[in-house]
Amino acid sequence: MSPTLIFLLVMSLFAVNNGNPNIEIKIGVILDMDSNVGKMSKTGISMAIRDFYRKHDNYTTIIHPYYRDSKQDNVQAASAALDLMKNIQVTAIIGPMTSSQADFVIDLGNKEKVPVISPAASPSLSPYNNHYFIRSAYNSTLQLKPITELIKHFSWSEVVFMYEDGEYGRGLVPYLSDAMMNIGTKVTYQTVIYPSASDDWILAELYKLKTMQTRVFVVHALPDLALRLFKKVNEAGMMDEGYVWFITEGLTNQLHDHKEDLMQGVIGVKSFIRNSGKLFDFKKRWKREFRSLYPDDDETQLDTSGIRLYDTIFGLAMALEKTLKEKGDPAMDSEGTRALKGGSMLLQSIRNFRFDGLSGDFNICHGQLQSSAYEIVNIIGTGEKTIGFWSPKNGISKMLDNETKGIKPVMWPGDSHVIPKGWEIPVSNKNMLRVGVRIGGFDQFIDADIDPETHQVTMTGFCVDVFKAVVDALPYALKFEFVRFVSFDDKRPAGTFDDLVFNLSIGVIKSHT
Repeated sequence: MSPTLIFLLVMSLFAVNNGNPNIEIKIGVILDMDSNVGKMSKTGISMAIRDFYRKHDNYTTIIHPYYRDSKQDNVQAASAALDLMKNIQVTAIIGPMTSSQADFVIDLGNKEKVPVISPAASPSLSPYNNHYFIRSAYNSTLQLKPITELIKHFSWSEVVFMYEDGEYGRGLVPYLSDAMMNIGTKVTYQTVIYPSASDDWILAELYKLKTMQTRVFVVHALPDLALRLFKKVNEAGMMDEGYVWFITEGLTNQLHDHKEDLMQGVIGVKSFIRNSGKLFDFKKRWKREFRSLYPDDDETQLDTSGIRLYDTIFGLAMALEKTLKEKGDPAMDSEGTRALKGGSMLLQSIRNFRFDGLSGDFNICHGQLQSSAYEIVNIIGTGEKTIGFWSPKNGISKMLDNETKGIKPVMWPGDSHVIPKGWEIPVSNKNMLRVGVRIGGFDQFIDADIDPETHQVTMTGFCVDVFKAVVDALPYALKFEFVRFVSFDDKRPAGTFDDLVFNLSIGVIKSHT
């Protein structure tokens, strides 16, 4: 039996309510139908409509979805929205899922007075400036709080920001710079990567970054581009010990759809949804339904955006019923379905509502989903390990419900448990600081031990300890070597301190080791 026939049969179960026909409300849905997110979302929407009206069989309204495929194209998304608004005359639109597509559709929604309910998270798309835009996801600037607190926790003073060109990537740039400035960390370089960039261009850009001193990187890109980037990061040798990589929620949330081991040691942040019995049950049902609809797809999995989309449908259904009771029966159109004129009647109900959903406290206030907590994960192999949480109340903590500050141990790139310093001498700079040492006097202050096999010189003593402590405290990398200033027989100094200073001034230290 086809999915369409199943849907029609299910809808027919709700066509009569106490002997009276249900009022079908037209709702447009714009998705990239062939993408993992599109398939996940369509499955969740169908389940949400079915589940909601089973639980609320006394409702007089019922959602009738009209699906359109945006085909991963901004113009196609806008064209689909225009068709839904003008020809189908929908009451509201769900989607698109991406910020670049939503940018066009939101403008149309404002002009046609049709609410657009989308998880588009770019801060340049504001529900406060676009009255008919309802954001069913966190504003992407909120994820900067756990990222910046982690950077502050590890005392890294410099970062490099790499972002995807487009509405999704560019929107975060000014907010990231301000967030870093607030913790005293400098954004030393910003790299914008075009989705059309060749692999050779990406590799060349990475080699340029490798010649710089900063070793802490924040990547803000969608999965397709980010996975290409990290393939080249590995090729460039920038996933070795000493490097630090952060990824933002848009990528962290969809890593389960990609099985390649490319991000060993990366730290990601994503919205936290607490496990519950009803969520566990829904995940099992969702997987069963998805496999029946897409039997050849064994990659796509349900993520937090899909769970919130399910809650969004519940919220929309409740808002439609509330609006109808307050505003009265809408007029029937030529097809026998009905619309709340232009969606303006629905607006106030959908911009402010709150209920306990699958994702927990689902609270949309003034058109914006309110934040609760973020989960901090460490990518290990093709999986992830939770190492901490961030909440407005406790900041960064090992457990969500207590105030134990910090995070659990991290596996860093290069399979290292040593916390990276965040900077290194650039690979193109072969020069290092040569420190001349005059041997002689009190061994407790300075002395040299020589390995008889390797002839490696190890300096010890109070002065050496002080010097190393100062170097370690510097906010930049300083590579150095000790050079002994000794005679040919290795038994006495090669000269006075004045001789040592003179040799340093002309760039020559006579050393006989």
